[in-house]
Order: sequence, then C-alpha cells, then structure tokens
Amino acid sequence: MLTALSIRDVVLIEALDLDFGPGLGVLTGETGAGKSILLDALGLALGARGDSGLVRHGAAQASVTATFDPPADIAGLLEDNGIEAEPGEPLIVRRVVKADGGSRGFLNNQPASAALLRELGTRLVEIHGQHDDRGLLNPRGHRALLDTFGRLDTAGVSDAWRAWRTADEALLAARAEIETAARDREWLDHAVAELDALAPEAGEEEVLAERRRIMQRSEKITEDLNALVDALEGSDGALASMRQAARILDRIAPDHPALTEALAALDRAVIETSNAGEQVTEASRALAYDPRALEEDEARLFELRAAARKHRVQPDDLAALADELRGRRDRLEAGEEGIAALEQRAAKARAAYVAAAERLSDARRAAAARLDAAVAGELPPLKLDAARFRTGVAPLPEDQWSPFGQDRVEFEIATNPGAPFAALIKIASGGELSRFILALKVALAEEGGAATMIFDEIDRGVGGAVASAIGERLARLATATQLLVVTHSPQVAARGAAHLLIAKRNDGVVTRTGVRQLDDAERREEIARMLSGATITDEARAQADRLIETA
Repeated sequence: MLTALSIRDVVLIEALDLDFGPGLGVLTGETGAGKSILLDALGLALGARGDSGLVRHGAAQASVTATFDPPADIAGLLEDNGIEAEPGEPLIVRRVVKADGGSRGFLNNQPASAALLRELGTRLVEIHGQHDDRGLLNPRGHRALLDTFGRLDTAGVSDAWRAWRTADEALLAARAEIETAARDREWLDHAVAELDALAPEAGEEEVLAERRRIMQRSEKITEDLNALVDALEGSDGALASMRQAARILDRIAPDHPALTEALAALDRAVIETSNAGEQVTEASRALAYDPRALEEDEARLFELRAAARKHRVQPDDLAALADELRGRRDRLEAGEEGIAALEQRAAKARAAYVAAAERLSDARRAAAARLDAAVAGELPPLKLDAARFRTGVAPLPEDQWSPFGQDRVEFEIATNPGAPFAALIKIASGGELSRFILALKVALAEEGGAATMIFDEIDRGVGGAVASAIGERLARLATATQLLVVTHSPQVAARGAAHLLIAKRNDGVVTRTGVRQLDDAERREEIARMLSGATITDEARAQADRLIETA
C-alpha cells in the first residue's frame, strides 16, 4: 500500500509530506482547493507524462516521492529491470520534472524509465476517475478478472496449448525439411552417385600427394642411385675390392697381431658396406620412376580436389559428406511415414486443446452470468437502476487462440433502456463511470487487484441515499485494501478511517495549496461544512455527528 507521499514545487504545492495508513482515507476540500493536484502528483511519480506545467512558478524543478509497502509479486519486475530491492523493505518511487520539461525517474534511488514506472504503477495503484484508462476499463484484463471471480482453473488449457504447439512445431519442422529435401532431390541423387563413383577415403589426398612428390623427385635422382649401386656392388666396386683385400689379409694375418686386427676391421667394413648397398638398392627400387603410376596419381588428385571445390569442403571431408548426403536421401524416402505420424499427433493434441478450451468457455459463460447478476444487484443503490451490465464472452478466431483459451472477454454496459451494449469507456462518463467501477469492484471484491485504489469524485452529481450507498460500499472494499477517495459527499467522508483536508491559502503575494490530517473535532466541522456550506450551523454539526456515528 501507499505509506507516504512527499511533494515539492508541484503547481500550487510548495512542500507537502503526507502519511497514509490502511483502510478508507477521504480527501475533501472546497471546489478549486487543488484536490486534483494530489492525484496529478501521484500520477507523475507513477510514470504519467512529465509536463513542465506541473512545476510551480519560479521553481527550477518539481519532485514527487511516493513510498510503498510493496506487494511480493513485483519482485520479478524489479529484478528483470536491474532494480535492487530488499525483501520487506519499502519501495521508494521518485520522479523529478525540470522547468524546461526534462524528467527523471528513480526506484530506490536507482534510475528508472517512465515506462517502468508506469508498468509498476499499474500493479501498485488503481486510479479511477473521469479520465482513467487503466484498471477495469482495459479489456485486456477482463478475462483474468472473470477467471478469478469464477475460480476457474486455466492450467489444463495452458498445458494442452503447450502440447499442441510442441506437436505442431515438430510437424512444421519435418514438413519444411522434407520440402527442402524434395526440391533438392535431383541434385541429391546426382551428388550421391558422383561421390559413390569417386569413393573418396579419409586421408587419401595426403597419401597421393606424398607419393607424387616422391615419384617426381625420383626421376632426378635415379642416375645418382645407379652410379652409387655400381660403386658399391659393381665388379670394380668397393665391396669387390674389400673382399679381395680380406682374402689377402686372411693369408698373412698370423704373421703379426696388427694384421689380425686389420682383418677384423675389414670384415666389419665389408658387412657395413654390404648393408649400405642393400639400403641403396631398396631405395632405388622404391624411387623407381613409373610415368604411368605418376599420371594415375595426378588424375586421382585432380578428381578429389575438383569434387572438394564443387561441394565447398576439404578433400579429406568428402567421405563424410557422402555419408551425410546418403542420410538425407534416406530420410527423404522415409519421410512420408514420419509426416503421417506427426500429423496424427498434432491433430490429437489440437483436439485435446479444443476440448479443454470449450470446457473453459462453458465455465466462463456460467461465471459471467453470476458476475452479471452480482453487478446488477449493486447498480440500483448507486442510482444506476436504468443501466444494464453484461460480461461478453465471445469466441476468438483460431489465429488468436492462446494458452488462456479461445475467448474474448469484455465488460459492457448499456446506460439506458433499449440502448445497445458497448465498452465501459465508450458509454459511461464522470461520476457515472466511477460508480460502475465501484459496482464491479464490490462484485469482484475477492479478486484483490492493486493494493491501493483511488476514486476521484465517485459521488459527483448524487447525494442522500445514493451517496450513503457509495460510502457503505467504499468502506466495505476498504476492509481488504487501502482505498483513497476524493469526495464532495459528507455521507462518504463520514465513512473514512482517516480524513485529509485540502485547502488553498493566499498571503497576498503567492497562492499555495496545503493538506493536513483532521482530528475528530476538525473532521466534524469539515463534514458539517460539506452539509451546510460556508455557514456552519448547529443543525449541520448535529447531522455530522449522526453521520459519523452511523458510519
């Protein structure tokens, strides 16, 4: 609820600090005293247009600070917008408007946009007056109000909606994939056939490239290799000479130890040279230049690389691409059976949603009849006995179905016999509109709504028994929520748990508006003034006493 309001330099208010409590609070004052300024100031704090005309003449800026004991359901909104707020702590909403028209908003001293203040304001305060376009006048909220009034459980419809959407999205995705694949079928068949004929293998390009490099190099070194083989293993080569020398040493080695060592060394050299010759011969065979093999490898490399460029992949990825394209082709061939199953599932899910939504529609129509009867019972005491109220529950086209069902819900009235029904905002006006809102609020009392409600001159143009009926209903509503009412009716003022008097004073130079809370004696005088006018009589005071006692 609203716990405090601080106003600085707004129109005729220089400085004002007010505290508010629960229950019914009434604001009274003579015509022109500036009661609307308080509502304008609160509206400014809650995101209304920051008009420089609100800044008091001669002041650099106007500011309004509203302090709330916030409901728990705004925590998510604050968190989503990066506003830090401690649980259980007051919420301080502040707005500053400069004389040049610029404005800034704050939540708990953290910058906040006017849009965020407006969204927050709809959850904190309902203001019902001549120009109100929020709260019960907004058709977008009527469905939720009816569901709450009828204690209707919409969870089943929401679950059925999500199941239908999931099944439908799966069907649409499968159809899109098959349609895309079908458009590409000719290309797909050709690509798979081409890759199957090519039969690429992972790593094949690297093997071919290395083999080609070796063959190209071998042409250049074949002559050197042949000469090397001849030098090592030829009839006049190194091995033949060393074996001849070994035979000679073998005959004379016993004659001296050094010759024995020379023979052993020569034997080792023969072995090593023989091994070297074998390695050179092996290399010569491996590096043998084969023009036909080179041509075949180059042709294969060209095919692999051309296919890779065509499909925009690396040559080593061609084998994986072939597997992928074969899989797409296989899925396309099996797709019709899958589509049929998905269609059946989506149709079943739709039927389940429609059935649940139709049950909810029936329950809404029954709840609407009960709400219409409840509101109708409130209208005659509020001098609206010629008016009719109805809750319209109409089917929506399928493209507007939602997790909340298939219905458009809107509150409608006809103010005169034979007149057509229309939306509240289009028919009712002024105090009549506020009394319709009051009748609805009483009928929807268990729905709750914002923690603070404000009615601006709900009693305009009525008095006597009607004003008493309005006061009684306002007091009834105020048992469950904080309710502030700007009133000209003594019958309504007498019901207040707190009474604020708004007065204008002029010191000969500057006119200022002030507000103060009345004690019991002052409250009696103010209600007597409201009964009798400028001259307060003893009879008016006695009547004020009776009203207060009755309330």
